[in-house]
Amino acid sequence: MNEIEYKLYIDDVIRRVETARLKVSEHHIVKIVAVSKYSTADEIQRLYRIGQRAFGENKVQDLKAKAKELEDLPIEWHFIGNLQKNKINNLLDINPSLFQALDSLELAHELQKRLLAKEMTLDCLLQINSAKETSKHGVMPEDAVTIYTQIINECPNINLKGVMSIGAHSEDKAVVRKSFETTHEIFTQLPNTSICSMGMSGDFELAIECGSNMVRLGSIMFNK
Repeated sequence: MNEIEYKLYIDDVIRRVETARLKVSEHHIVKIVAVSKYSTADEIQRLYRIGQRAFGENKVQDLKAKAKELEDLPIEWHFIGNLQKNKINNLLDINPSLFQALDSLELAHELQKRLLAKEMTLDCLLQINSAKETSKHGVMPEDAVTIYTQIINECPNINLKGVMSIGAHSEDKAVVRKSFETTHEIFTQLPNTSICSMGMSGDFELAIECGSNMVRLGSIMFNK
């Protein structure tokens, strides 16, 4: 696929995002985070050249390597993966724009300690396991409001910006929709939130229709 064909291809992805958001409201804005975990620095640069600025990685070592290789570009890096406690300092050294997968109060307390020691703050999203699937990380929906409030009160160096979830792993569209609706309902109950991050390459249109204002698109953005 040459540069012109690729630009037209990405324009079509953006058109699909636009169509979905307009079903919500003409005022509903959706941000695309291009998930580059299976992509090279060259592929990231190619997408950057046609206007994409936010990129997400799910491994700290990969984020570090790509951020270093592409340090001349003003990329907005998001960390979207499960964060192990022994990798916290490595992540803070990179200082991403947003950590999307804060998945427990325990992790929040550990993150707070390291942020305090480094005299830093970090923008984060609380990850919700809205479908209650054992294969996924995140807080249970019924605990989300309480834990979100606790983090605000107990972890002043964490700037909570909203929530993130992964749609239910199901072929049943109604089940997937319910998982997104559950997350968005929690989002509406939380104070001072701005980000509801839901939707990936296979379900982003449904996620947007359910209220998502940030989608994490991997394979579809890199034509893989």
